[in-house]
Amino acid sequence: MELGIKTSWFKMNKKILITGGAGFIGSHVVRLFVNKYKDYQIVNLDALTYAGNLENLKDINQAKNYIFEKGDITDAGFLETLFKKYDFVGVIHLAAESHVDRSISDPMAFVMTNVIGTVNLLNVAKKAWNGNYEGKRFYHVSTDEVYGELFDPKEFFTETTKYDPHSPYSASKASSDHFVRAYHDTYGMPTVISNCSNNYGPNHFPEKLIPLMINNIKNNLPLPVYGKGENVRDWLYVIDHARAIDDIYHGAENGETYNIGGNNEWKNIDLVYLLCKIMDEKLGRAAGTSAGLITFVKDRAGHDLRYAIDASKLMKKLGWEPSVTFEQGLEATVEWYLSNWDWIANITSGEYQKYYEEMYG
Repeated sequence: MELGIKTSWFKMNKKILITGGAGFIGSHVVRLFVNKYKDYQIVNLDALTYAGNLENLKDINQAKNYIFEKGDITDAGFLETLFKKYDFVGVIHLAAESHVDRSISDPMAFVMTNVIGTVNLLNVAKKAWNGNYEGKRFYHVSTDEVYGELFDPKEFFTETTKYDPHSPYSASKASSDHFVRAYHDTYGMPTVISNCSNNYGPNHFPEKLIPLMINNIKNNLPLPVYGKGENVRDWLYVIDHARAIDDIYHGAENGETYNIGGNNEWKNIDLVYLLCKIMDEKLGRAAGTSAGLITFVKDRAGHDLRYAIDASKLMKKLGWEPSVTFEQGLEATVEWYLSNWDWIANITSGEYQKYYEEMYG
């Protein structure tokens, strides 16, 4: 596969690979690093599958310290070529299959990307760095779903909570976490891991709860809620997650794990009702109009009851904390979607994928 290049790349002091950088969380991390660290060369590697969209990064596309490379982390040969070309000092690994429903219907896709892809990256980084780990870092971004579910309302996931994954998605992420730790313990690789709660915000693919509900409300479509909507999630604004990744990449000790969460638990049904209220106000509809679209559907197989993150380690050791309340972040999210409706229309139509196929093959 031919690799793109900008003539200024070799002038940068630090070259960092961010995988999955055209996706939801990854695009916000790429933007933050490109804008904040002008002496870094940020290389965004993405396979541009259905969830990857370069429109998410059109505002920084021409930045001198930004390069996009299309490629797949399951292709070890391609990764070796990429590492030889750029001589990366850091990897921030976000590329992953992440939708639980898709993992139930096609678990092998999750094994390939989340497990094999991660091990490929670890192997290639280990070979490229060849024991010279000074100034190097391999940062693996994971999920709180590896911990399983909580039943006690006073209990929270900590960095020492035993792993207990219940879906093919969470099992694949748990496996990748174990490989990252094994490479630190066996080979001395400078690794760190973070496990984050549910994210929300701009550029979220509309198969996930919040953008799905926004899209369906706008189009007067049913609002499918699993079971009775009693499953509880801890929600974090995606820009605050990107800030946490920045703090961990630059401030964590090797071998450490950090949980990232918003201390912001909501039952799914309560969240949907809140979204209905906000959307009715934004769209000038009578109160209660959107709530009438709620439809309860058969619960998902292996649907964990509750996730809740204890992020005190991150807050105490690295000084991170959320910058917005959930109400502020959710209102900003709704405003973004309503102001960028062409983005969601492009996503749901699939036109963006046709464009990338023509451009990159």
